[in-house]
Amino acid sequence: MIMSSTRLLILGVLHDETLNGYEIRRRLELWGADQWANVAFGSIYHGLTKMSQEGLLEIVEKGRGGSTVYGITDIGRQEFQRLLAEAWWRVKPVIDPFQAALTFMNHMPKEQLLSALGSRSAQLRSLLAMCEPAIEGKVQYGAPRHITECVRLNMARTRAELDWIEDAIPRIEKDELP
Repeated sequence: MIMSSTRLLILGVLHDETLNGYEIRRRLELWGADQWANVAFGSIYHGLTKMSQEGLLEIVEKGRGGSTVYGITDIGRQEFQRLLAEAWWRVKPVIDPFQAALTFMNHMPKEQLLSALGSRSAQLRSLLAMCEPAIEGKVQYGAPRHITECVRLNMARTRAELDWIEDAIPRIEKDELP
């Protein structure tokens, strides 16, 4: 079965309590999962339906506040443990569309490439500047401390890209790249 971050997150959130789809979405939003796990919040509802059909989740209550409350089944707990172990033990590449674009940097005029990298550098710096307050906010509003480690890891990856850009710009200016 294919590893899905959304699937792992839904099962994990429901591991210790029953919640409705909106409550799951709010929890993942609080954690910032859309940023570090590429969760499309609309996919949560589809995932809940699909995992219920697969027997990983059960409907605990239908209609509480107009929504369905879900709980994890024993099969769901086994799947959660399998996905969790797979995520910890198996290294997979981080998929980034920028790397696909980087492959074709030789098709951009030098000035456009430098301008794009300058803009990207500024965006990355801005993102990093927002991350520290976001970490404090997550702690302040009740996100588990280990959730902030997801943001810290994302920051390290962002810094690595920024370091690469800062190294690449002078090489492009000297016509050493592409």
